[in-house]
Amino acid sequence: MSLTGKQKRFLRGLAHALNPVVVMGHRGISESLTRQVDTCLTTHELIKIKLGAECPVDRAEAAAELAARTQSDVAGEIGRVIILYRQRADNPTILLPDGHRGEVPE
Repeated sequence: MSLTGKQKRFLRGLAHALNPVVVMGHRGISESLTRQVDTCLTTHELIKIKLGAECPVDRAEAAAELAARTQSDVAGEIGRVIILYRQRADNPTILLPDGHRGEVPE
């Protein structure tokens, strides 16, 4: 699913109060980091990932790769923080602005 600009702004607003749940360090994007992000997205739907000072990966590159590996969407990149969103398969809790819960219209 691709997010609209309105949906991304909405999700960034929700993420403002969140603390990062994953910190990317000097190893960059590893399998264990990908699993951790995937687990957090399953639990929370919307998460922040902090890139540590020693992180060897560029923010935009890291956001795109993590989104691809976890089948999620990048809601934003601010400073050294990435915001990812993935709708929960059962019982989604975030209602996106277009009146649906992330379903793709048929």
